[in-house]
Amino acid sequence: MRFALTEEQSDLVATVHTLIAKRAASMDLRAAISTREGYDTTLWQTLTEQIGVTALAVPEAYGGVGCSYIEAHLVLEELGATLTPSPFVGTLLATQVLTAAGVPRAGELLERIAGGATAAVAAPGSDLVIDATGAEILLVLRGDQLHAVDPSAATVTPTPALDPTWRFATVTSDDASGVLVGTVDPAYVTTVGATMMTALQAGAAREALERTVAYLKERHQFGRPLGSFQALKHRCADLLVQVETARTMSWAAAWELTQSTPDVHLIRAAKTWCSDAFSQVAAEMIQLHGGVAITWEHDAHLYFKRAHATAQLFRGDT
Repeated sequence: MRFALTEEQSDLVATVHTLIAKRAASMDLRAAISTREGYDTTLWQTLTEQIGVTALAVPEAYGGVGCSYIEAHLVLEELGATLTPSPFVGTLLATQVLTAAGVPRAGELLERIAGGATAAVAAPGSDLVIDATGAEILLVLRGDQLHAVDPSAATVTPTPALDPTWRFATVTSDDASGVLVGTVDPAYVTTVGATMMTALQAGAAREALERTVAYLKERHQFGRPLGSFQALKHRCADLLVQVETARTMSWAAAWELTQSTPDVHLIRAAKTWCSDAFSQVAAEMIQLHGGVAITWEHDAHLYFKRAHATAQLFRGDT
């Protein structure tokens, strides 16, 4: 099977990439994560209103664009490349879960998401909920029953993480609270989450390698660029294989998720591969940058932390 982007998908990727780059000139990553919300609200507003990222995977019947999950996956990959914090992870997870529920009440919530509302999903056995802080729609899975809980009726406690680009929280609510939306297999939440992580990992691994190669071309030692040393060329070549394979595996997982019966084993394999690949690239990024990589001002340590965070999320081994 050959994976290649359509012209429309390529345009979407280019648009998101350009928007993130332009906005970074006004508010960089560290400024964004230090805000009260934990992300650049202006960028998020532009992504939702002008590009309609939250509406991409929502069916047209509910006011969405009606694309497949794949288009949203590509947006995740671009956000992952720059470690851009946003509520998109939690919102996209909620979109897929609601679509799986497929009942009228889910449709009402999907209409809100298509309009730009943020959402989060608290699944059984999940101690930390992604993007629950400030979520306008809160979904709580009790067993296989999906409930829409008023965020004001739940206790959402932000939980700091080693990786400052993530927004985690613990969520507690009365078992009797909320409106029953439908039924969803809890394992499906993990499958969707694992697929989404591969997009973040593949995008970040690609960007980390590109930044490392650029540094090796610029940094001189012994009167020549570091990138001219054959041993370092070989190391970068090995990393490129990891990056390209991770992207292919990630796209394969995304395509699989659009099928009526996704191959869970393939998606788990993709998650494992992308986790290992990103972790290796992030570690080499620090090694090849030298001492500057462990300073707060450099992004290398943030990629390293993101690699370890995404490797632990949605593992599906519990």
